[in-house]
Amino acid sequence: MSSHVRILGIAGSLRRGSYNQAALRAATLLVPENSEIDLFQLDRIPIFNEDDEKRPPSSVVELKKRIRSADAVLIVTPEYNYSIPGILKNAIDWASRPDGDSAWSGKPAAIMGASPAAIGTARAQQHLRQIFVALNLFLLNTPEVVIADAAHRFNEEGNLVHEPTKRLIQELLKNLVDWTRRISSAPAGEASP
Repeated sequence: MSSHVRILGIAGSLRRGSYNQAALRAATLLVPENSEIDLFQLDRIPIFNEDDEKRPPSSVVELKKRIRSADAVLIVTPEYNYSIPGILKNAIDWASRPDGDSAWSGKPAAIMGASPAAIGTARAQQHLRQIFVALNLFLLNTPEVVIADAAHRFNEEGNLVHEPTKRLIQELLKNLVDWTRRISSAPAGEASP
């Protein structure tokens, strides 16, 4: 890996005005020096069908290519019914298939999320952590970025205006970049957290 760290950023929301899309956009401005966040939108990923996994649609081929070419992954998830949204789970499933051809395996990763609710996206993030174990992603554990009361953290234009949240995202991204460099420089078999 070069000294420049490329992070693939994926938001698990398609909604215009999404707090999670806004949080991901904010992250692109808060990323450390010598790193960048490349955004991938999930709006063209079709519903997963195992019959098509060996001949995936072009949007899925592109998703897997972008995951593989990234040094790390940042997932920004809303919380729907105490879990992650279907669109995000669908993309995760596509990129992990067919068996033996997962684009996720071995990637350093971080999670964050925003919600108008008082506990933010804590439950969704916990479910995502469970999924990451099955995907063999090397998840950064701290800091946890659970943006609660999102309506007061972003302005009407969707810009993050809450300074403590900005600092927390900066810390997460710095740790992710450091974690990615650490993992990529570790001898084989020593990359696990």
